[in-house]
Amino acid sequence: MTDEIVVIPGDGIGQEVVPAAVRVLDAVGEFEFVEAEAGDRVKEETGEALPQETYDLAASADATLFGAAGETAADVILPLRRAVDSYVNVRPAKAYPGVDALRPETDLVFLRENTEGVYAGHEDRLSDDLSTLTRVVTDSASRRLAEFACEFADGGDHDGFTVAHKANVMRETDGRFREAVLSVADERGVDTDEVLMDAFATRICLDPTQFDVVVCPNLAGDVLSDLAAGLVGGLGLLPSANVGPERALFEPVHGTAPDIAGEGVANPAATLFSAAMLLDHLGHVEAGENVQAAVERVLEDGPRTPDLGGDASTEDVTSAVVERL
Repeated sequence: MTDEIVVIPGDGIGQEVVPAAVRVLDAVGEFEFVEAEAGDRVKEETGEALPQETYDLAASADATLFGAAGETAADVILPLRRAVDSYVNVRPAKAYPGVDALRPETDLVFLRENTEGVYAGHEDRLSDDLSTLTRVVTDSASRRLAEFACEFADGGDHDGFTVAHKANVMRETDGRFREAVLSVADERGVDTDEVLMDAFATRICLDPTQFDVVVCPNLAGDVLSDLAAGLVGGLGLLPSANVGPERALFEPVHGTAPDIAGEGVANPAATLFSAAMLLDHLGHVEAGENVQAAVERVLEDGPRTPDLGGDASTEDVTSAVVERL
């Protein structure tokens, strides 16, 4: 049976890098692509940033590939993650040969809780002077993330994982998260260590080889993985997977990049790496490895887009990857 992949380019450079990923996926397999709309432009036209039809497609497809959304990002990506019941966000941060990286030895993966924390959506403006935000942390979500982390560590060449938190200050919320994750790891016999998230931010800059797999609450995982992007050459190199029990949503970590949108020079690497993760998730492991290797070779040998010091177009880079495939 042919895998159905929902394709949502979204806004800005999403309109350029997602078609590049579709072209690469076409080069390694037969898939049924269903294009859907979401983002700023759709809201201007219809009044809805995420049409119900798009939500329903993501909720039923084998996988979804998403580009980026602008001002409506929270109205698009958070519901899409709920559509696939994504409970963990997987974000590799790796430096590649040929890329001018601040820390070329960087090679780690963030496993971020993806359903709650401060992103649960409980905000209120109570007066002209006061706004509040309620942070949600449950034992069940924290344990589900920990179970995934244990499977991830056991299934690869990883020596356990690190838990990054701020339980010394947020004792009831991060304290619950920490206790739940460490408890599951202990039950499963998986080695762990822990670090305060602010200390992690310093230590990763000084020596990223201290870390391999990092398990984080929602906001911490978002911020710390972006910090890691700065060590490896920028957000244009970071893919991500929003994984649920049956379905998953894949997206580059970068945004819409309005300063270069429409110019045809967007770096497609993060989206192509996301496509490689998508292939692996669907069980096309060899194809995913081939895409990963082809993109890495192009990063090393060129051509490269302007953000990496080259003068190639998105089309040039995509064609080079397809040629290697």
